[in-house]
Amino acid sequence: MDHTAERVTLARLPSGVEIETTVHTYDGDDEGPTVYVQAAQHGREINGTETLRRVHDRLVGSASADADGLDLAGRLVAVPVADPLTFDRVSYTTPEQLDSVNPNMNRVWPGDAEGTVHERMAATLWEYVADADAVVDLHTGSADMLTHVVFMEGHEESRALAEAFGTDLLLSEEAGKDADDEWAKRDFDGKLRVAATHEGIPTITPELAHNKQLVEDAVDAGVEGTLAVLRHLDLLPGDPDADGERRLARNHLGRVTADDAGLFRLDPDREVGQRVEPGERVGTVYDPTTYEVLQEAETDREGILYSLTREATVSGGETLLSVALPRDE
Repeated sequence: MDHTAERVTLARLPSGVEIETTVHTYDGDDEGPTVYVQAAQHGREINGTETLRRVHDRLVGSASADADGLDLAGRLVAVPVADPLTFDRVSYTTPEQLDSVNPNMNRVWPGDAEGTVHERMAATLWEYVADADAVVDLHTGSADMLTHVVFMEGHEESRALAEAFGTDLLLSEEAGKDADDEWAKRDFDGKLRVAATHEGIPTITPELAHNKQLVEDAVDAGVEGTLAVLRHLDLLPGDPDADGERRLARNHLGRVTADDAGLFRLDPDREVGQRVEPGERVGTVYDPTTYEVLQEAETDREGILYSLTREATVSGGETLLSVALPRDE
């Protein structure tokens, strides 16, 4: 197997400073498909970056690689830091001065070589995406979020990738005219997963849980899931680990949010993964100075409680919890 690491210019800043990242390419000794994997599209989501470092070590980093049987067929293209601008700032979006039009890189795919900074960055990486037979876009969420994989509703090849990745929870996501109003308001058509799937490229977004910290459970899930996808696509020998029960649900975009700013006290018996009914109390938002109860935060539907806010200081409109709607088949 051959490995190369190429520094690639994604765009330029007004001063002329080039925004660069590293693209790793692993070419196997035998023919096979091409898989594109990236991490840190949002700079605070670093467990995907560590995932790709450990996948690298499993492929080429030690003498034990051959003993593990990691003989690659085909090509793997990996970008551990897709957005250096947000990575350097440990942020989700860029400051207004850098891209006031498109501060979130994951809203502009497939990009525009003559557009804003993020559009140009996406367009550069899209050249690798367009040559791929499958895409894995590694993300991470809050500290208290159930690890899951998101794929486009109705796209069976993407669903197969999600099942191979191996998380217990799979979330299918309706898009475009099939989605609710929030889809258009938040420019979700510009997500990498959506743009690539529209081009016929099976694509998944694993959400590994935790950000800003390297958390072993999250990284382990990322490494094992990525290798399982490579096995599923025959880039690596062996079969994906099919252990565990997959729960299929539909991604719920209408999150329960804070009606007003205050302190949020999560009920102590609440945790992610619970099955909930509509109208169940999850916590209380109250005024920290007068102690007035501002909101009893309740679930708005039946489903799987897969994300909770444990940071107590909240602003109006901030997400308190998310419930995924189980999908009947």
